Amino acid sequence: MRAIVLLSGGLDSGVTLARARADGCECFALSVRYGQRHSHELEYAARLAATLGAAQHRVIDLDLAGFGGSALLGNDGVIPKDAASPGAGGIPTTYVPARNTIFLSLALAWAEVLEAGAIYLGVNAIDYSGYPDCRPEFLAAFSALASVATKAAIEGRPVEIRAPLLHSTKADIVRLGVALEFDFGLTSSCYDPGPRGAPCRRCDSCVLRARGFAEAGVLDPVAAKGEIG
Repeated sequence: MRAIVLLSGGLDSGVTLARARADGCECFALSVRYGQRHSHELEYAARLAATLGAAQHRVIDLDLAGFGGSALLGNDGVIPKDAASPGAGGIPTTYVPARNTIFLSLALAWAEVLEAGAIYLGVNAIDYSGYPDCRPEFLAAFSALASVATKAAIEGRPVEIRAPLLHSTKADIVRLGVALEFDFGLTSSCYDPGPRGAPCRRCDSCVLRARGFAEAGVLDPVAAKGEIG
């Protein structure tokens, strides 16, 4: 079966691509350059797609920075650092308004063209920053939308939304990656990397990643190198 995989270049989306491949899917990777400050992640998305044998990798340009509303867009705000428990204090300023709704809509359009049967995305509702569009309720609502919004669905070929990491802890995700023989060194998770790509180790994404590897008892090759790339 053909599948669209939303690929950011981070840990979760990389493991999700590996999982889709393990499920026997012919994978078409989709990344979005949306004005994110950490656009370096797209380099890692390209490496992941090539290394894991994606049939195709497309990068869509979409200027969400023109709207603003997120610390991840352009220079609109400061990336929060040193949160002891990411996600515990409400929705953080790194939330990008409607991002997953937009990304899934793009993936759904491409899935129709390719006659793909599934869309994979690496959202997680356990160890996460509290984004509303990473919750089961959101995915259920989008699945309902997809079932009535496309020609494919009306003709009896609905596109399934698959989020294999949704109920996994970060440690579970790391363990799955190990089982899939996934190369964690191909990923970048930091929201605010240094000039050479070194992770800040203090943003929510870095904190959650470090915790996941520690709890899984696995060495993160990115942290071990002290830099990305």
